[in-house]
Amino acid sequence: MFSRPARFNRACAGFTMVELITVIVLIGILGGIGYARFADNTTFENRAYADQAKTIIRYAQKLAITQNRAVFVRSEPGGFAVCYLNNCGGNGALAPAPGGSNSGSAATRAYCTLGGAYIATWMCEARPNANVVVTSDTVRPEFGNGGVFYFDGLGRPYNASDVLGSSHFTRMILTFTRGTSAYRVTIEPETGYVY
Repeated sequence: MFSRPARFNRACAGFTMVELITVIVLIGILGGIGYARFADNTTFENRAYADQAKTIIRYAQKLAITQNRAVFVRSEPGGFAVCYLNNCGGNGALAPAPGGSNSGSAATRAYCTLGGAYIATWMCEARPNANVVVTSDTVRPEFGNGGVFYFDGLGRPYNASDVLGSSHFTRMILTFTRGTSAYRVTIEPETGYVY
């Protein structure tokens, strides 16, 4: 009968107990680090809301350019919305969400209302409860309760009280914070570049 050399049988025997325990310990350490990293999602939620606000502002600018008209951004600590009129009054004044509806979160349902009724098709999103949004300037009429600014047909930003052709809009920096994470969204004067 055919017999294999002893050295060959030992090499095919498998892992030693020390090797198996080492691998299990390493997987446990990596799993613990991964779970801790992804269990705390405040950083991700804060970044998501900052990106959402940036998208809403850019959308308003693109609407203004494509429709060659003033498009207003309601910018308050409670949320952001896009309108065709300064006061966002009336159904015809509300800019539609490009996907057909906003997120519909509980905060958005409470914030994006007109006459007490929630408007699902409006380009409007509310701030998640744990997020905080502030500007770098202490007093800024474009941001705060009732804060509004707008873009003209060329995409240039204006304060709500400005007359077309005479903008007093200065660089606006919005800081979104939640826990230890902070993200900034900047709107440049003259060009309206949002980043």
